[in-house]
Amino acid sequence: MANWCSNTVVFEGKPETITAIQELFQSMKEKEEKIEEGQLPEFISKDNGGYFFNIYWNEGDEGQFQYETKWSPNMEIIQKIAEHYEVNFTHDYEEMGNLVYGRATFYDKLLTDVYLEDVDFEQYEFDEENETYHFEGNDYESDYEILENLLERKIKIQET
Repeated sequence: MANWCSNTVVFEGKPETITAIQELFQSMKEKEEKIEEGQLPEFISKDNGGYFFNIYWNEGDEGQFQYETKWSPNMEIIQKIAEHYEVNFTHDYEEMGNLVYGRATFYDKLLTDVYLEDVDFEQYEFDEENETYHFEGNDYESDYEILENLLERKIKIQET
């Protein structure tokens, strides 16, 4: 059984293009619910995987989608969608069973993927007795704030 990777993608472009992408995701969601199988846009080859599962979005969040993939993010598929519609995107993903946590951006036809590596995950520890995470002298109830801080630092380093 696959580990599920959680994905959030935000597309940016002209309003009419974002509406077309919204319709694409609505169509994939409806088809997935009907046949109970992961989906890909019709213009993408089904040979490489990267299927979308459990697609959803919050009402009013035009161009922002959440979904799951098996094992790892499907940024190659997201990039093909962006190229097809000539838009940009930000793609956040995580699958903590295999220590996958990162953010991919696609702006001006350039894909950048920043992700945490083993050395990053080794910077904090879990205290089983107190059920808290220790990082840089502070205690945290959850590791998500720590992971987000570590990722933001890596992004800033890459930007300089």
